[in-house]
Amino acid sequence: MSKYKQYFELMLNDHKKAFESFKNTHDHYTLEPQKYQKQFNDEGQKILDIVQEYENRLCSKSESSGYGRYSSNLADKFREQVKLYLPKVNSIGLQID
Repeated sequence: MSKYKQYFELMLNDHKKAFESFKNTHDHYTLEPQKYQKQFNDEGQKILDIVQEYENRLCSKSESSGYGRYSSNLADKFREQVKLYLPKVNSIGLQID
């Protein structure tokens, strides 16, 4: 298994309750964005913080060892994995009128 997938699975396991709760909110938001906008953004910010923490863990060793370009690609792959699990993750923080 790829390193970024390992970190993704580790993140989901370490924060299982938070991700399960947000996945439910995410699915409701997908169906009714205006109704669930505030809840989606509030819970989503916590999820983004967790994702950032695990992305930093994943990339920290390769950046310090001189593989900065590799680290960037690794971060992109990790974020794509998150997006496969939560397709609307990039909508966190947006306001719908």
